[in-house]
Amino acid sequence: MRNDAMGMEVTGALDSAARTSTRRLKIQARSALVLVVGAVIVAGWLAWRRSSATAAWRAFDGTRAFGDLQNVTRLGPRPPGSAAHDEARQFISTELTADGIEVWHDNFIAATPAGDIAMTNVIGVIQGERSSVVVVAGHYDTARLEGIRFVGANDGGSSTALLLELARVLAGRRNKLTYWLVFFDGEEAVQRWSATDSLYGSRHMAEQLAADGRLEKLRALILVDMVGDRHLNILRESHSTPWLSTLVFRRARELGYASSFRGGTYPVEDDHLAFLKRGVPAVDIIDLTPFKSYHHTEADTVEKCSPESLALVGRVVLATVHNLERSSQ
Repeated sequence: MRNDAMGMEVTGALDSAARTSTRRLKIQARSALVLVVGAVIVAGWLAWRRSSATAAWRAFDGTRAFGDLQNVTRLGPRPPGSAAHDEARQFISTELTADGIEVWHDNFIAATPAGDIAMTNVIGVIQGERSSVVVVAGHYDTARLEGIRFVGANDGGSSTALLLELARVLAGRRNKLTYWLVFFDGEEAVQRWSATDSLYGSRHMAEQLAADGRLEKLRALILVDMVGDRHLNILRESHSTPWLSTLVFRRARELGYASSFRGGTYPVEDDHLAFLKRGVPAVDIIDLTPFKSYHHTEADTVEKCSPESLALVGRVVLATVHNLERSSQ
């Protein structure tokens, strides 16, 4: 009897151990399944997020922007005070209005070495959920060059075209931040570049915003200048706010555009300076290529530019503002 009892006890113990082991295996299996399902969900969410973000950046249409560049360039030289300049301003305003964007005209009289000249900054306003403002800017005037027909396809035309397409993209989505698409007037010198004969529109606007208190709303300024060249070589402009410049170049690298953002480091006097001086974080996205070849010559034509370059820079700007929107949460 004792042997039988002991046998039963052993058998019972073995059965209990087996049941415990089975339960443990089931729990482990369920846990593993939960982990796998969770990993799949997270991976899917991340893939969706990446694809959604990529889709948003790729919404920038380089071909459509290039069409705007062609339309502006057909007007010919566009220095302030010229009929072509007035037509360019009207074209910009009409395009923004057609996209349902509120348009402000910042009219002012610039005291220049050639006398007083009426100028106008054109501002497209896209209201977001918050009042904090990101300015994306460029200039739409061309240099006043005697003896040559300077149409400024890249220098003036590319920034105008990029801003118009960027405005369409931003106007077609919900934004946390408010955006001002600013087309500066009078970026070019009237006679000879100096601190007082250049950057008329940006100097005027920064001064006005500081005076009426609206400058405090500006979270950042992204400036684009000469961004349409076929052989794009964006330099790291050394006056720019370091963290914002780093963000732009990081986003370019992540999008696979590092080869077009390796122009070295160089200081450029441009429309961002007046805002930097007043404490607004700002970055100048500007190409080195024209400085080495056709800057301010008749060779600055449509043929020097490409839809691909406009799309590349436009997507980097969109990726940059995407980061600014996320960090505002």
